[in-house]
Amino acid sequence: MTSITFTVPGTPVGKGRPKFARRGKFVTTYTPEKTASYENLVKLAAAKAMDGRQPIDGAAQVSIWLWVTPPASWSQKKQRQALAHEIFPTTKPDMDNVVKGIFDAMNEIVWQDDKQVIDLSCYKRYSETARAEVKITQIGVTA
Repeated sequence: MTSITFTVPGTPVGKGRPKFARRGKFVTTYTPEKTASYENLVKLAAAKAMDGRQPIDGAAQVSIWLWVTPPASWSQKKQRQALAHEIFPTTKPDMDNVVKGIFDAMNEIVWQDDKQVIDLSCYKRYSETARAEVKITQIGVTA
């Protein structure tokens, strides 16, 4: 079984909706800059973790931990409670949008396509250091 683990530093970013712009007579779509920047950060971390290996073949199991910092506007007591996991982050970014961005960024680097993922667990918690921790395990080969 092959496993790949990496950490994406900084606050996790949800995949933004495509934007549209008129260019003369044409309308073009583009990815929001914040989304593109975060996906590039994921690609760099994933490529470093792969260390030149080929993308995994077959089914994959994924575990993602999203760590966000408590708001600075909160009292010290409330921040301590958040860091002790007595309060949970129920604000943006939406977990599913972050996962979509991370998965899209790993296409053709960690796996051929994110359709290979058959098991997913994702958690969002408070931490002093914002980051996303990703673990991918190959659990089968292509049928």
